[in-house]
Order: sequence, then C-alpha cells, then structure tokens
Amino acid sequence: MDIDTVRTAEADDAAGRRREQRGWYFYDWACSVYSTSVLTVFLGPYLTSVAKAAADADGYVHPLGVPVRAGSFFAYTVSLSVIVAVLVMPLVGAAADRTGRKKPLLAAAAYLGAAATTGMFFLAGDRYLLGGVLLVVANAAQSVAMMLYNSYLPQIAPPEERDAVSSRGWAFGYAAGSLVLIANLVLYLAHDSFGLSQTMAVRICLASAGLWWGAFTLVPLRRLRDRRSTHREAALPGMRQLAATIRDMRRHPLTLAFLLAYLVYNDGIQTVISQASVYGSEELGLGQSTLIGAVLLVQVLAVAGALGMGRLARTYGAKRTILGSLVAWTLTLGAGYFLPAGAPVWFFVLAAGIGLVLGGSQALSRSLFSHLVPPGKEAEYFSAYELSDRGMSWLGPLLFGVTYQLTGSYRSAIISLVAFFAIGFVLLARVPVRRAIGDAGNPVPERI
Repeated sequence: MDIDTVRTAEADDAAGRRREQRGWYFYDWACSVYSTSVLTVFLGPYLTSVAKAAADADGYVHPLGVPVRAGSFFAYTVSLSVIVAVLVMPLVGAAADRTGRKKPLLAAAAYLGAAATTGMFFLAGDRYLLGGVLLVVANAAQSVAMMLYNSYLPQIAPPEERDAVSSRGWAFGYAAGSLVLIANLVLYLAHDSFGLSQTMAVRICLASAGLWWGAFTLVPLRRLRDRRSTHREAALPGMRQLAATIRDMRRHPLTLAFLLAYLVYNDGIQTVISQASVYGSEELGLGQSTLIGAVLLVQVLAVAGALGMGRLARTYGAKRTILGSLVAWTLTLGAGYFLPAGAPVWFFVLAAGIGLVLGGSQALSRSLFSHLVPPGKEAEYFSAYELSDRGMSWLGPLLFGVTYQLTGSYRSAIISLVAFFAIGFVLLARVPVRRAIGDAGNPVPERI
C-alpha cells in the first residue's frame, strides 16, 4: 500500500471520528435540559404542590396504601428512581458490551425518558401518582442513557483527545440547559402576558424539556455507530450483574481506587448543587428569583469552565487539573461560609465560582475514567461510574442534614462538605494513573 493511500485512509478515519464526536456532543445538548429545567427548577416544587392537593387532612398521601407526607413525596420518588436505575444499569451495560449494539439501547432509554418527561404535561390537579410514575421512568431512563452515552467516549476519541472531547460534551449540555431555562423562565415569569395560568406554564416547561430531549437525540443516533464486540459473556440479572462487574473491577484495583475517589468528591459536588438553594433561602434570606438567577449563572459559566479546564488539562494533565478544581471547590465553600445574609451580589459571586469549576470537574473525571476501562467493557464499567455519579450521592446530604440538626446552622452544614473535597483530593492524589491505564490494557497518553 503506497503512502498516499495510507494518508487518505487516515484522513477518512479522522473525518469519520470527528463526525461521530460532533454527534456525540449533541446527546448532552439533548438531555441536559431535563436535569436543569425539570429536576433542578420546576418539578420538585410543582409535584409537591400536586401531592399536597391530593393529601388528606393530616397532610399525607397514600401511594399503594403507604402513608407518605406530601412534602416528602418528591424526594422519595427520586430515591425510588435511583433504586430502579441501580437494578437496570448493570444489566443494560453488560448487554451493550456483549452485543456491541449500544445505539438501539441508547435510543430506547432516551425516548422512554423523553416520552415520560413530555407526559408531565398531563400532571395536573391531584394526579401525584402519575407524576411519581413519570419521574421514576424519566430519571431511571436518563441514568441508563447517560451510562451508554458515556461508554462511547473511549471508542470515538483516542487517548490524547478525550479530555477535550469530554469537556466539549459537558459544555454543549450546559449551553442547552441555559438556553432552554431562559425560555422557560420567560414563559413562567410572564405567563399572564401569554394568557396562561402559572400551572399551565409549568406544565409546558416540563413537556418542552421532553420534546427537546427527543428531537435532538436524533443527531447522535444518526452519527454514532455500533462496533462489533468480542466481549461475549452472558448478561446476568441486575444486582448479580453489578456484583460481577465489581468482582471484575477488583482485578483492576487502581481503576477501583479512582472510582472510590470520584465517589467521594462527586458526592460533595452533588450535595453543593442540591443544597445551595436551601442555604441561600434559609440562611441568607434570598428570594426565589435570586436563586433561579443563580442557577442560570451556574449553567452559563459552566460552559466556559468546562472548556477552560479542558485546555488546562492539555497543559497540566487531567489528574492535576481535577486536583486543582478540588482545591477551588474547597475555597469556594470556605468563602460561602462567610457570605453575609441578604446580599444577593455575593451569592452570585459564589454561584460564579461554582459554575467555573463544576463543568470541568465532571468532564475531566469522565475522560480520565475512560482511560481506566478495559477494552470491550466500556458500558459495563460506565454503569458503575454512573452509579457513583447518581446512585451513591447520599452521604453528603446526610452529613449536611446531621450537621444542621446538631448545630442549627446552615453555615456549619455547608462548611462540613469540605471534608468530601479534602478526602477526595487525598484519594485521587494517591492513584498512579499512568500505571492504572497500563494495567487496564490501554495506551498511556503523553500527558495525563
């Protein structure tokens, strides 16, 4: 084969890889609006109000005959969705690796989640059970779809490109979340001008996220391609498959060590995201409009943060950049402890700090983990990664709640979360990532 033919083949491969990567970015663009508009902003308060409308005189609803406080229904439903995801993700991940047919499974999970989210338009009156079922389906389906989506990363990007590719994916997601959230907030805040009730405006916002998710999922489904798998073991039932995956990971203890570090510091990240609004409203006395504005600021700056930290990783390596982000998280929480009450400007400064490190921390963790996955087991291992991301983040809220209960201070509760970033820093610093990549059977990038 002459050199011109080789160069042409290499150019064709590079062009095909770029096309797949651009399609891959669009799944983040498609599904991130669910996390932003539905889970973070609108669904919790709205589903709680629907449950309260259905509650008895003592404030309880009775799903399947079980008494549940209406105010706790949303939180319990989210927990149930995590349990469903824990059971399903390892099974789907192993099936994807075994068959090599990730794309049909990604399509099924994405459109199931998008359909359930769109169906939230019909969540009205006292239909809290409908809302609970749709939330469980949508949240579990999103977890499964994200696991499959993440598992494409080692296949569409060579080692030297993964930090940049992962960072661009996160940036696409945050950009979409910001764009749709702006449109949703305009509709919600000016609902009277559109001739809509507040309830109808919320229902439209919820359904629009599902329609957006489904429409833009077409792009990755057209551009990503399946690859023939040599991983032929049969998939096991849910929890048995998860146990089998963990046993297999024990043969790669350094991969497991990274996953433990990620579990710890990501628990801190997820807790800051979920509890920052509580801190802002209860401790700092800030209004709902300020809190929603802060969420939007985080989304916008997370785009720049993800891309900026991706560039830093090219110079300093992903591990050092993540370690630096954990220091930044610690400093941000320390500053948050001293925020004066009733001062929205300083809360926006805090939100800006969170936004700048949020996207990069997550994007680089994903790309670094992709180097530690044995070839042929991408979906199976990313199911464990997704469980760390979504299914195991309970220690942080527990510590936050216990600290507040013991001290009566949300300032003490927020500063207690520094422990997750400090411990995560130590655990990650101890992982020899170059050796871990080699032990997993992957080529070691020049800079990692």
